[in-house]
Amino acid sequence: MQVKLNRFSWFQVPEDIKELLILAIQNWENTGESQKYMQQALAKTEDNTDVLVAAYRYFYYKNNYALALLTVEKLIAKIGETEKLPDNWQQLQPILLQRQEEPQIRLFLSAYAASGLVLAKLGEIERAKEISAKIKDINTKDKFGADILLNILTGSSAEEST
Repeated sequence: MQVKLNRFSWFQVPEDIKELLILAIQNWENTGESQKYMQQALAKTEDNTDVLVAAYRYFYYKNNYALALLTVEKLIAKIGETEKLPDNWQQLQPILLQRQEEPQIRLFLSAYAASGLVLAKLGEIERAKEISAKIKDINTKDKFGADILLNILTGSSAEEST
């Protein structure tokens, strides 16, 4: 199957990976075939954050929440490693507050918020609440949807939380 790769020139991954990702989408209706391409792309380049984001979205929209969680956790770990972020939340929080406008830190926060959403989908409500509360406390502008998720999980309204 011939794939037009130049449509995605902004997506900075090797052409063979780009082709696998496009094939995964082109075969969306055939989950087995589609997932095979996504797994191949991941196997070839698990260090690429763009591929991890694409894989997370793929698994999330395919309702494969276990693989979505695994993928987003890899993304969080990769950014944490690259940015030399501490594992301890007490040490991490001030760094995230200070650097929240940096692209990689925003991606980290977005991925962390996404992990809360996936945990909620998997029924791990307490962990989802904990993550959402942490993200809500970090970002005063958009909160990456964490405030909405937290309100849903706690049953509180937006008026009560402001």
